[in-house]
Amino acid sequence: MDPALRERLKASLWFSVGKIVDEESLRLNANATPQFIGALTEMVWAQIENVAIDLESFARHAGRSTISPEDVLLVTRRNDELHGMIRDFVEREKAEKAGGRKGKGRAGK
Repeated sequence: MDPALRERLKASLWFSVGKIVDEESLRLNANATPQFIGALTEMVWAQIENVAIDLESFARHAGRSTISPEDVLLVTRRNDELHGMIRDFVEREKAEKAGGRKGKGRAGK
């Protein structure tokens, strides 16, 4: 990855993590240091990199060059709640696409 792009992405992640930490700090009436936000950002970055590698590996193993929803479901298989949320989302999207195709087909007749 281009080093400049990597730094921009990390800066964006740091900003997003910082916003979330600030919101939670206010809600919990707690304080978070910039060092905590930096450490949390590094941990999230490492997790994102690991998940990306896994997703690419699953797609490659299936003989695809594109990551599919099935790959994402496979990554989340050890987190029941997250897996369920993503599975439900994927099913809703498939249902909407199937419904959209049928509706367009009727309208064209």
